[in-house]
Amino acid sequence: MKAALAILLLSLAVSCTGSRTEAAPASPVDRKPAAELTPVASEELCFTRGEATGAAIEVPTMRGFALGAGGDAAQLTFTYKGESKDSRALASGDVRRQLGLKLRAQNSCNVVYVMWRLDPRPKIDVSVKINPGLTAHEQCGAEGYTKVKTRTKHYVPAYEFGQTHTLRAEIVGDELYAWVDGKLVFDARLPDAARAITGPAGIRSDNVSFELVELAAPRSVAPDTDAKPACKREGASD
Repeated sequence: MKAALAILLLSLAVSCTGSRTEAAPASPVDRKPAAELTPVASEELCFTRGEATGAAIEVPTMRGFALGAGGDAAQLTFTYKGESKDSRALASGDVRRQLGLKLRAQNSCNVVYVMWRLDPRPKIDVSVKINPGLTAHEQCGAEGYTKVKTRTKHYVPAYEFGQTHTLRAEIVGDELYAWVDGKLVFDARLPDAARAITGPAGIRSDNVSFELVELAAPRSVAPDTDAKPACKREGASD
């Protein structure tokens, strides 16, 4: 009787094991970039604040976006050249050393920021700025920010003089992932309101100097090329 019961239990275990056809989902640490990106030509990079001297960014405040690009992913490769000669505080009054990516950069008031910050310690700082109906910094200032916290703690290195690094970020559904030099450093769910933001990918820097090696972004899927944002300067910036 015991032998028959043992055979029956073994048979059921084998049957259940064999019925599992779906693989377990990959853990966040195993997440790899998936979006297809294209290098952004220099003439397609619009600087709305600050400017580049060749490939060098030396101004304390720089903002830009890629004309005609999609906005759910971007990749920035840069060589760090130290702090900018002059420094400038943000609208909040804080002085930070940081550079990073803008996703869905609809305008100055509605955008997703993925910033690699040095102060007070190296970290990836993600925030969603949402101000429905507002478009210019003069209208929204430093209002409308929602900080997004990573669900998994990751080690984030500092960038030092002469080092070349790559920062990449992607929005997949409502999830945002970021990688530094190919290693996942951020994973989180964006607030639902981020779904309403649409715009191209871009870049941002504050109080750092660097050489822009390459900015890459998806090609725009917008059918109307006349609908892409115009390249115009901003009077102020957050």
